[in-house]
Amino acid sequence: MKNKTFMLIVAVNLAALVLLAIFSPQLMISPGKPIDAHAELATDCFACHTPFIGSPATKCIACHKVKEIGKITTKGLPIAKEKKNVAFHQKLIEDDCVSCHSDHKGVQAFRPISHFSHNLLEATLQKQCDSCHSNPVDDLHRKIKGNCGQCHTQDAWIPATFEHEKYFRFDRDHDTECETCHINNDYAKYTCYGCHEHSRSKIREEHVEEGIRDYENCTECHRSGDEDEAKRIWRSKDFNRGKLRSYEKKYKHDDDD
Repeated sequence: MKNKTFMLIVAVNLAALVLLAIFSPQLMISPGKPIDAHAELATDCFACHTPFIGSPATKCIACHKVKEIGKITTKGLPIAKEKKNVAFHQKLIEDDCVSCHSDHKGVQAFRPISHFSHNLLEATLQKQCDSCHSNPVDDLHRKIKGNCGQCHTQDAWIPATFEHEKYFRFDRDHDTECETCHINNDYAKYTCYGCHEHSRSKIREEHVEEGIRDYENCTECHRSGDEDEAKRIWRSKDFNRGKLRSYEKKYKHDDDD
């Protein structure tokens, strides 16, 4: 008796599924209603889908012509300039719309920007972050132009890495706050005259004795508190005698004074 009841329940469920598949297939497979802009396509699944294939890009660009994205609507109306800049679509190396977009409000209503693949962009555009992204307005970024890849990856903005040792290595004699070297939170500039016995006159005197005339860009030679390191850099091939002679010629008039 129990087996008959169980088989009857299974049969009823199967019949219901068959009827739904025939008369209301969208209830079986749809992840939700289409986005508002595509509401008129709610009953025309094949406008975007190809049976057993999915949603190929060819279906999308039949209406959304790549060369017009961000410029005019599918109805031919101009898009206001203050709208979000999406002109990068014209620089994609591959038409792969569903890698970033979803047309339904249900599961993954619209994939967040973190799912955007920068690998779809042309190689040159991948390095021009500010062509799509606005420069951050905090003190650290406000004067930095491009070259975001020095600290950030294309996978995510955070976490980021900044290799300060590439410019100056901290040691026990230089364990200080940022504002000691970067005045007024201006990280695009630095000064070494913010501590100990440094003064321009003293620094000039010490460097001129060594034949060094260009001494304002301290970290070009002094990458740390190691004085021997500065001597090695100065004597390296980057500071050859031709460069030294150009310094002497440039500052000869100052010495005569």
